[in-house]
This record gives sequence, C-alpha cells and structure tokens, in this order.
Amino acid sequence: MTVTQLYSRDDKSVLWQAFALMSVLLIVAALLLPRTAHAAGAPLNLGSSSVLVLDNESGQILYGKNSGNIVPIASITKLMTAMVVLDANLDPNEPLTVSNDDVDWLRGSHSRLQVGVTLNRDEMLRLALMSSENRAASALGRYYPGGREAFVQAMNQKAASLGLHGTHYSDSTGLSSTNVSTAEDLGQLVRAAHEYPKIREYSTTSSFTQTVAGRPIAFHNTNGLVMSPGWDIGLSKTGFINEAGRCLVMQAKLAGRNVVIVLLSSWGKYTRTADAARIRHWLEVAAGYVSPTRKSVTKAVATKARPAAVARTKSAPAARAKTASRVSVQYGNGQPSSL
Repeated sequence: MTVTQLYSRDDKSVLWQAFALMSVLLIVAALLLPRTAHAAGAPLNLGSSSVLVLDNESGQILYGKNSGNIVPIASITKLMTAMVVLDANLDPNEPLTVSNDDVDWLRGSHSRLQVGVTLNRDEMLRLALMSSENRAASALGRYYPGGREAFVQAMNQKAASLGLHGTHYSDSTGLSSTNVSTAEDLGQLVRAAHEYPKIREYSTTSSFTQTVAGRPIAFHNTNGLVMSPGWDIGLSKTGFINEAGRCLVMQAKLAGRNVVIVLLSSWGKYTRTADAARIRHWLEVAAGYVSPTRKSVTKAVATKARPAAVARTKSAPAARAKTASRVSVQYGNGQPSSL
C-alpha cells in the first residue's frame, strides 16, 4: 500500500497544506537565521577581567563575564559619593575648603587643589565626577553632616537600598582598595545614577575651566570617549588604583538602544577603552547596523583607544599586566592615583 492510498482526498489536501505551511516557516527561519545566529554565537574578545553590558531601560543583561566577582572599584566609588551628596539636598553654594585631611597620604596621588583652596560644593562635585579629583571627593565627604563616618554609612545604606549586596564602601574617593563591588552591582548603580541630572552632566563634561585661588585651571574628563563625536554618552566614570586595575562604567546609546557598560580590572593602558569599542561594534553587528568584520572594530580601537586613555600616574606592575589575556566569551544573558 502506498502513502497515497492511506489518505482520502480531503486528507491529502490537509497534508499538502501542512507541507506548504512548513515550507514557508522553513524559508522564514532561513531568512532570519544569519542575523540571529551571529547575535547569539559571535565571540566577543575582551581584555577586562569583569564585564557587564545591560539594557538601561529594561535592565536585561546582554552580556556578562565574571560579573559577580567582588573586586576593588577605585574611583567608580565617586558615583555613589555624588548620589549621597545630592540626596542630602545640601547647599550647593556652601564653601568647602581643602585641608590636610583631604590629602592622599595613602598613595600620594596628585591633585591640583592645594590645601587651603576653597570651592563651593557644586564645583567640588563637578571636579570629582569629571576629573576624578580625589581631594574634591574627600572634601565632599568631610563636609557631610556628621562627617566622614556618617557619609560612608550613608553610602553603604544607599547601596543596600539599591540591592547592591556585593558592594561596600570605606571612603568617598575610591583610594581604598576596600571599596569593592561587582559588575552586576555597578550596572544597577549606573542605572540609578543616571536618574540624577547633575551626575549625567558633570560626568560627561569634556572639559571645564575652574578658577582656583584666583587662577583659571583647565580640568578635563578622565574618559576621552566623551570627547569623541562618534559616541553618545549619557554618564561616565573611570577608576584606577593598582589593586583595581583600570575601570570604566558608562551609559551610552549604542545600536539604537541605551546600554550600560561596566569594565573592571583592565590591566592594559588602553584596554578599557578598546573593550568599549569592541562592545559597541558587537552590538552594532548583532543589530544589523554594520557587517561582522574584524577590520572595522580594529580600526575603531586603534583610533579611539589611545586618545581616550588618561594616564596621570604609572600603570599597574608590568608583571600583572602581562597576565591579562584576551578571553574569548560568548554572547549571553548573562601609581597610585585613583582616576
């Protein structure tokens, strides 16, 4: 008995309709497959040891690499410093004077705010976020009601209220290696910080001339990408101490969506900036904005990485830098100054 003999005429009609529908579905799947397969399986080679990329609006994790590891975060700390200051609704025009208590005796980092210099609270906040001025961040904590102890307590309370369970703060500058967090926590911190207009403005200001002791001094952003016309950055903060390596968090519009990028423990001088360029290319390829060629991302890294890095001090020990290898990972849901 043949297959034809098994079915009546009506049965045959239904069968052929099913075959036709299946053929259409297979054709549609074939048309969609190239873009979907690339987005789901394309390797993303990053030098940073801990990484998170998430959608700023939904909180959906687009990519993660060691994102739950608790690590020192250096001056990324200053985002929380700014949030605590702004939450307290303190007088932005109150004068704050840099004292010996604000000098970095731990690491000896450089500052252009000499002891005795007075700026108002808002000016200190701008320099802390834009230029990562440690003495400015220290003064902000020292002038908080109750002093530094109360300020650090407020920082940790704010972290707890945001559900940042892997985060702990010991000071307002990030110079202490006991200021720690995870890439996942910092992703949520950036989303929360992005709700503050002053943090968005000051952290993305490319440069500002501040009058210090009657003399104009030009301060610049520690993230050179904010000066690049090819980047639409809504929030930015860098960080560096030897224990943390070079760190970078950003909120930026990439491939038509607002995303948060967290890059921690980047040991190479330009690694964090180059990784940001790679992530941008990866997202653009996944969204179909550009073709999946390595040539374009290599060019982006070469042209953007070097101008973006701001090296105010010696880099991490060479031996540690050599241990940072480029790790191939898959798309998933998953010296002393402090920059």
